[in-house]
Amino acid sequence: MSTRIFLIRHGATQLSAEDSFAGAVDVDLSDEGRGQVDSLANRLADDNITAVYCSPMRRTIETAVILAKPHGLSPIHKAGLKEIDHGHWEAMRRADVEEKYAEEYSAWQRDPFTFAPIGGESGVSVMARALPVIRDIVVNHPDQNVVVVSHKATIRLIISSLLGFDARGYRDRLDQSPACLNILDFKDVVAARLMLFNDVSHYTDQPPRSSNRLSKEWSTTPPGN
Repeated sequence: MSTRIFLIRHGATQLSAEDSFAGAVDVDLSDEGRGQVDSLANRLADDNITAVYCSPMRRTIETAVILAKPHGLSPIHKAGLKEIDHGHWEAMRRADVEEKYAEEYSAWQRDPFTFAPIGGESGVSVMARALPVIRDIVVNHPDQNVVVVSHKATIRLIISSLLGFDARGYRDRLDQSPACLNILDFKDVVAARLMLFNDVSHYTDQPPRSSNRLSKEWSTTPPGN
């Protein structure tokens, strides 16, 4: 048995370009995001996609509808694929959270896997709801190609778990660009192999450079520079 999952982040939104916490904020794709997803849909048009799953948020649903159209499919919504909820930080800029909730932000920065802002989710909570969805997809689609559309943090946590990475570093060690393509092959429900990661060659010829968005580590200038 071999199942191939095309694990895809939704296309760009207006909030994608802002240094704000917006996991639970429901927004549409921007025109740029729709163009990115159109390019990916063309790339995958000749693949034998048998099912499309997505988070029930507007940006992922719109992405999934565009990707599903060439294959005559309707996306299946799965709540477990939603983005991480940042609680009372939602819609706030990172700099404002650092200033207003300095102690809480510092604890989250050190360990986003087990710590959560008030009213929000930890990384382990996201993993606990997302991984059973992936497992069910693999079980229900043996020897098939399946598109799964989710979100930046959720995808990074899924990949960290499936490949046995220390998920405490998921925010600073893994990136996911808008409308990027990851490919995972499953020999069975636990044996996964990462075949492609954060690929955006369908809309740009250069890999994106790491940014400091929501990451204090990447916004710090190295000594001597």
